[in-house]
Amino acid sequence: MKKKGLLIVLSGPSGVGKGTVRKAIFSQPDTKFEYSISMTTRKPREGEIDGVDYFFKEREEFEELIRQGKLLEYAEYVGNYYGTPVDYVKETLEAGKDVFLEIEVQGARQVREKFPDGLFIFLAPPSLSELELRITQRGTETAERIRDRMEKARKEIEMMNLYDYVVENDTIENACEKIKAIVVAEHCRTTRVAKLYKKILEVE
Repeated sequence: MKKKGLLIVLSGPSGVGKGTVRKAIFSQPDTKFEYSISMTTRKPREGEIDGVDYFFKEREEFEELIRQGKLLEYAEYVGNYYGTPVDYVKETLEAGKDVFLEIEVQGARQVREKFPDGLFIFLAPPSLSELELRITQRGTETAERIRDRMEKARKEIEMMNLYDYVVENDTIENACEKIKAIVVAEHCRTTRVAKLYKKILEVE
């Protein structure tokens, strides 16, 4: 009996460092997750590469994929769409490989409805003031946009009880180690391995 892959969802407020933590995890040689690249209609930031960081799409293209039901989840955030292509995720999980999603909070709620047995991790900032500092230091947002993001972040942090685990992003190294440890523990959870072992006992 093949063991199905685990869907790992990393989410949290904008500016908390989801992308930075995800890149750090995948830069480690012992990482065996498959990364599901998200789509977005926002413009690439400096250094971002289409097909590596995101699939960058025009708004019309994105809305056509929504109509076709080709997205596992999608959300409109601060004027731009973000979403996850569904086919890749399903095929990879069925092949027994773990899939790692790095998505916005709105999208994580949609995924929870479709994949209730997924692993949902909320990446939290050390404080709201630290989060505001990180967003400001990007240098890509207007003062008004920063205020919008902070208001949104407050509401999203209040939703952390919808997740299985909360990891504080105090340092990138600490956050990465905690996330990897959570994944190892989750693979050993009784509800995930019981069916497999019952099958083994029946055969023997």
